[in-house]
Amino acid sequence: MTEKLFWENPKGQSFHYLRYIPRDLEPGEKRPLVFFLHGAGERGPEDGSELDRVFRYFWLGRAEKGEEFPFLMLAPQCPDGKYWGSFLESLNRFLDEALQTLPADEKRVSLTGLSMGGTGTWLWALSDPERFSAFAPVCGTGVYWYGEQLIHKPVWAFHGDVDEVVPPEESLSMIRSINKRGGKARLTLFHGVGHDSWVGAYEGDVLMKWLTEKSLED
Repeated sequence: MTEKLFWENPKGQSFHYLRYIPRDLEPGEKRPLVFFLHGAGERGPEDGSELDRVFRYFWLGRAEKGEEFPFLMLAPQCPDGKYWGSFLESLNRFLDEALQTLPADEKRVSLTGLSMGGTGTWLWALSDPERFSAFAPVCGTGVYWYGEQLIHKPVWAFHGDVDEVVPPEESLSMIRSINKRGGKARLTLFHGVGHDSWVGAYEGDVLMKWLTEKSLED
């Protein structure tokens, strides 16, 4: 079931968000949670009137059309003119509250995002790696000299090899930085694909299975 909700944060940024909870949950059961950060084109007015933009490219759009998934999803909407890097403190507070109130398995919380959200995924991963069981940044930019923060985390990045908006070197630099320090991050480069590498990344169920099978106990 997909819901449109508002999270009010008296200590920082407030925002509208989408939430998906599987219909077949048993009482007391907990499921993996996938947290999604959208791109710049899906930002909207602070009144939430364009929240539907967040459905565009992620599995939430399929859920809105009636497809069922065996895990929870959360996707906040960044307001127009803002970017995810300025929201990290509020996102952490939002996630804390969500884990206290939702039937989510705290050991299986993964993070993914595209474009501006791919950058947000890298930034949040680097600043709070212990919060998540896995990361899947799509066509985002990272801070490669801090790659050592992720050497013990499952990371699977995606990029188009002819992306002219965010050069693929951004993902390549992050993966190299992690792996040369002993990590095992992976990168999928889509041949002949530009900035819309999220199409291939989120197609089918390969990535969703990879994300939701990871655990902090692995």
